[in-house]
Amino acid sequence: MDTNKALYISQEINPYLNPTTMSMLSRTVPQGMQERGIEVRTFMPKYGCINERRNQLHEVIRLSGLNIAIDDADHPLIIKVATLQPSRLQVYFIDNDDFFHHHASTQLETETNPDDNDERMIFFTVGVIETVRKLRWYPGIIHCSGWISALCPTMIKSKHPDDPAFKDAKIVYSIYGGELPSSLDSRMPEKLRMMGFADEQINALLQGEINAKALHRLAIDHSDAVVAATDDVDPEIIEYAKAQGKPFLPFPGLDNAQAYADFYATL
Repeated sequence: MDTNKALYISQEINPYLNPTTMSMLSRTVPQGMQERGIEVRTFMPKYGCINERRNQLHEVIRLSGLNIAIDDADHPLIIKVATLQPSRLQVYFIDNDDFFHHHASTQLETETNPDDNDERMIFFTVGVIETVRKLRWYPGIIHCSGWISALCPTMIKSKHPDDPAFKDAKIVYSIYGGELPSSLDSRMPEKLRMMGFADEQINALLQGEINAKALHRLAIDHSDAVVAATDDVDPEIIEYAKAQGKPFLPFPGLDNAQAYADFYATL
């Protein structure tokens, strides 16, 4: 495992989105790792409210163009990239006109069009994985943050266990409190079966309503380690993570990149 490379898959990153606990941590933790000599790549959705000109986003033609099939419909993948200054942190954006609309509102599509959140989540996950494979860049740590990233551990471990990009990586999942505006489409398991997933691989989604708890359990089941990223994480989910025997980092505070670095070193 190359511990000098870390991949961050995040739901929100500041300053592309307004400051929240998640968006700030999704910037400061990768930035802290980069300052410690670790090579970092970060991914997030290209929400419509992100101003491409102001944030100097540009499309990466060689990484774009893949069609991702979800529920018998094809959705073209568009990859854009920007560099955060002054840290020079590179951020890749997963874009598609079906799931991420260009608009002036500050609201996110996950809030304004929640009926699409299951397919938006699937598209984002496949988009990140296929882009990392094309980059031929092999991280030692893959750190997922936010419910929209919760399918990533499952897809990596279930669909790409021997891929050189992922086979030696340790997957860390950060749990936040107060996530997911509404439950996901009950047909999500059916859509995943159409992509080749077996029921045992998505068991957490088959126990009833597909809500934040179900997504956290799904991610925990397939991750190598778990972090309580905020101090208001549901105690039931914390107990679930500990019961799986996963290495667990209790809430380390909001400005403590060293705690994350030390945790990675134990995996």
